[in-house]
Amino acid sequence: MTLSLTAPVQQQLTAAVDLLTRQLGRNLMAVHLYGSAVEGGLRPYSDLDLLVTVRATLDDAQRAALMQALLTLSAPPGASDTKRALEVTVLVYSQLVPWRYPPVRELQFGEWLREAIGAGIYEPAQQDADIAILLTKARHASVALAGDEAARLFPPVPPRDLRQTFQDTLTLWQTTADLQGDERNILLTLARIWYSVVHGDITGKEEAADWLLPRLPADHAATLQAARQEYLGLATQDWAAVMPAVEDFFRYAKAQISARLDG
Repeated sequence: MTLSLTAPVQQQLTAAVDLLTRQLGRNLMAVHLYGSAVEGGLRPYSDLDLLVTVRATLDDAQRAALMQALLTLSAPPGASDTKRALEVTVLVYSQLVPWRYPPVRELQFGEWLREAIGAGIYEPAQQDADIAILLTKARHASVALAGDEAARLFPPVPPRDLRQTFQDTLTLWQTTADLQGDERNILLTLARIWYSVVHGDITGKEEAADWLLPRLPADHAATLQAARQEYLGLATQDWAAVMPAVEDFFRYAKAQISARLDG
């Protein structure tokens, strides 16, 4: 796969792989770039998504050192001209092959954890159903920055486990407070889940929104279009001012998706 990446992005990726190699040594098995960078193109606020596969679990000192080091290579979305936000997920190969559900992630780094990491608080390894989606995305479209191709390293995730992941994801958002602060991404994630439930595969946020928009009632289409425009950097939205519309879209989309999952 040929990538078209800016020089700053290439430099950031090189620095990230160098850091991972230094920090993990022989424990490092593979590093894969997936997500917007390889499928659909990076948008103004897109993260750089890295899947890191290791041979063995990390001890507390390794976990802390890696999280602190990644903090120096990442920047909050839109805060830097030379750095993008990194989202780094570390998986232990033997915990995923052979496949079992729910999967376990060894570590996850992201800008939403910056304050906690700065305070010396690090998430432990934990079950994470979203790994089923992540691995499906990486198998479908990713670039190996180190190690073998993802489609050769990991077996396909069974469709039943993907569907269970979608059901589990919908339960994460129950109240208005669950939606506040991440409205754009939640709206686009709902579009992606809806697309996946109908088509049985994974697609990008923009592509999912483009597919869903003509299938929605006008009021819900306007809400999703606002999220799409902001994601593309074409407009900004005062989500607090339109929270009732966000809640209406969420309830409608959740009901439609759940009906298809139960059918």
